[in-house]
Amino acid sequence: MKLFLDTADMSQIREAIRWGIVDGVTTNPALVSRTGRPAEELYAEICATVPGPVSLECVSMDADGIVAEARRLAAISGNAVIKVPAMREGLVAVKRLAEEGIKTNVTLICSTMQAFLAAKVGATYVSPFVGRLDLMGQEGMETIRQIKTIYDNYRFTTEIIVASARHPKHVLESALAGAHICTIPIDVMELLYQHPMTDVGIQQFLAAWAKVPQERKPAPVAPATGA
Repeated sequence: MKLFLDTADMSQIREAIRWGIVDGVTTNPALVSRTGRPAEELYAEICATVPGPVSLECVSMDADGIVAEARRLAAISGNAVIKVPAMREGLVAVKRLAEEGIKTNVTLICSTMQAFLAAKVGATYVSPFVGRLDLMGQEGMETIRQIKTIYDNYRFTTEIIVASARHPKHVLESALAGAHICTIPIDVMELLYQHPMTDVGIQQFLAAWAKVPQERKPAPVAPATGA
């Protein structure tokens, strides 16, 4: 399963890329607004930095507006993927964009049927929001399992990005369900590394190593001086 970083913060992006586990980045208007930077300037920098897909979200609400906005965003970089909300006008636009070869990520998926329709119109990715579904009393990961079953049944090539993941268990369950990608904020990505037993073990090993006699280096020999 691929891991995407869900952020628009360049410092977070550079640090997570250094770790060697980031396959792409997802952004949204809320994340962009926190940076205080012009969107398209920021998008260009993210796309130039990330060695993988970068999702950039449209904010138009009609199909024609979405298509026009998507064309402009797609022109920023070859790794740009256009995020489009899972609404009727959005899916009309996704169909047109797919025919033009523009990659799309249908976002705010909150039902299995929305994901089914997105695949039918040619979405490159879908982003079901598991954390938000959990907060509404639904089982977000069950939606992921249903989508995966339908996509496998009909051999859809659309990839599932598990979004709104709130903790490492969501990441684990995404992998077990066979999701293609999970996109997570940097604090959740950091937690994937951590376990208290590992921390205790490291401290024990370091304490033991401190008791190991260190090899003595021979004293340097002064060069001979001529008579």
